Amino acid sequence: MIFDKKFFTAAIIFAVCIFGNFARIAQAGNFPTSRMMHKLEVNSVDVGGNLIFSDSPEYVRRDGILYSDTVTGPARVLFYHLNDTASNKKIAVIAENVSGGSANILISRAAVSEPGQDFLQVGKSTQIAYMNGSVKKFLKLKRGERQLLQKDVSEKILQPGDLIYGIYDFKTSAPVKISVLMYPPYFNPLEFIDRAEFLPKDEIQLRGTFQNMNRVLTLKNVYDGRRDGIGYILIGDDVNDLYKKGKDVSDGSQTTNAGNYGINYTLHFRMTSKTKFYLSPLGGYYAGAMRYKYRGKIGVIPTPNRKFYFGDLTKEEPEHVRKAREEGIAILTDNDELTELGTFSGNVSFEYSPPGASNLPVCIILMPAED
Repeated sequence: MIFDKKFFTAAIIFAVCIFGNFARIAQAGNFPTSRMMHKLEVNSVDVGGNLIFSDSPEYVRRDGILYSDTVTGPARVLFYHLNDTASNKKIAVIAENVSGGSANILISRAAVSEPGQDFLQVGKSTQIAYMNGSVKKFLKLKRGERQLLQKDVSEKILQPGDLIYGIYDFKTSAPVKISVLMYPPYFNPLEFIDRAEFLPKDEIQLRGTFQNMNRVLTLKNVYDGRRDGIGYILIGDDVNDLYKKGKDVSDGSQTTNAGNYGINYTLHFRMTSKTKFYLSPLGGYYAGAMRYKYRGKIGVIPTPNRKFYFGDLTKEEPEHVRKAREEGIAILTDNDELTELGTFSGNVSFEYSPPGASNLPVCIILMPAED
């Protein structure tokens, strides 16, 4: 069948006009008369070190090693686990020097939630702390020595049903084995790991080691609001923004990071005039944070910024509407939930990482700002 893009676009617009009346959109402010959006083309490059991602088993039913691998140079570890036992537990992230000499570790960034049973609260608080903070902590490991990557994690008690979520960015001077461990509170984790088994992954299989842990997205063209109208980019849809492929070292299998959790995005935008930015959740419940850099200023934006979470009112899109969005045409409707990221002109950069407990994909929307 020959694909007629003009006919397809017209059909989508007609369908959306029938199912939505283009009334005001909650939290979004005033919009231009036209609600049609066009996908903005971006260059995407993956850079950086290795991500150690530990989220399987997510519901942990016995003590053991949740994930482990050896890294050298820049690295990140993200863990996201729930105590699904009947007793209190602890989580530890252990660094073991497996090189032939000494090894140094510089921790440059860290965020760990308080254990809790409100998953969105755990996810958002960790994201805000990660986007806000930086640390500078050195560890020096002798040959064969083990240390806790940071002691604060192992001091937290996970009661039955509690979730914990943490992220560390660090750099090693030599090969270091990183292990995420769940263990009884009365044990020393540096000793308990010798008797701990490597737990099998669950059916979701969200764990593994992923190379090039940072993704840089740059607009191919300068955004001109008068020329381009409302534009958008998609993150985490596995069509325009592909999921990372990696390896689960426990069995050597290929694994997919469905959602790109733990991947740090840098989004570079250039505009000819004042432009409003919004984030819209397309997958459901969402609560996170972003960081922006603009004219020498750095700030953190909770997403959403006027309430704790959003996305709960987002209705599932019909297949033809989803396909049209992926292909490059979308329309703002009554069902869209938005949170404002700010108004900028010239150049602005955002830092984004998919928050734990939230749903993907998301849409970053640009539109001309009213004078």
